[in-house]
Amino acid sequence: MTLTTSTLTPALQAFLDEDLGTTGDLSASAFQDRHVIGRIIAKQPGILAGQAIPAALYALIDPTVTYLPTFLDGDLVQSGTVIGHLSGPATALLAGERTLLNLLQRMSGIATATHAAVDALNNPQIDILDTRKTAPGLRLFDKYAVQCGGGLNHRMGLYDAVMLKDNHWRLIADLPTALRRLRHTVGPTKLIEVEVETREQLQAAVDCQVDMILIDNQLPETVRHWRSLIPATIKVEASGGITPTTLPTYAHTGVDYISLGYLTNSVQALDLSLELSLD
Repeated sequence: MTLTTSTLTPALQAFLDEDLGTTGDLSASAFQDRHVIGRIIAKQPGILAGQAIPAALYALIDPTVTYLPTFLDGDLVQSGTVIGHLSGPATALLAGERTLLNLLQRMSGIATATHAAVDALNNPQIDILDTRKTAPGLRLFDKYAVQCGGGLNHRMGLYDAVMLKDNHWRLIADLPTALRRLRHTVGPTKLIEVEVETREQLQAAVDCQVDMILIDNQLPETVRHWRSLIPATIKVEASGGITPTTLPTYAHTGVDYISLGYLTNSVQALDLSLELSLD
């Protein structure tokens, strides 16, 4: 996944409209507009994400604003590091300041948490995945940030892969019939994953030869045992209640993936600031 102008522009315009409304920045009348320079500064160490945002954002406010990044997405930055330089009219830079920082701080926080998870797991044979537990309207940004931190993206939405979860189990009569219907509807190329919480569900998923099995809400020793019962042709994911503290205990369970909802639903933003000065 990449952040392109065509995908960024509609979202960024909506974010600006939310902040500027129909009248714009009312505080701008307090001073005479001047050309200024700005520095985006990291106030704590972390992994950077979102360096495509400043240029795309300010192109919607004032195309004369320029942005020069000094680090790339995925880079580790230290406290006090200048991650990029802005130049343009003061009114323009101030109009986009909050939207810019909100996005960069959130994305960099997600990237930092993902990087920490990869380090804590310390097993290159297991990939860290995100989930759909993202803030509405921010999924593109959240999932891109996971990539910057060294994680992989799970499905983007309900439209690009099938996952049968606990509520689906309550609604289907039997798994083989449900899977036949799904294959007829979605075709042979869409991945079908089944979430299991019991041995009976696990065996049913194995018997149906699904593409992927998610072992949900189980202790590491249970995950390890259940993994041994699943053919190598079926990919296995572990999820459910895994925290930064417990994550390392899943490092030797034999799964292919571990998905972590906290990466995007419990975001600790990376502290960044924008400092302006006269040109």
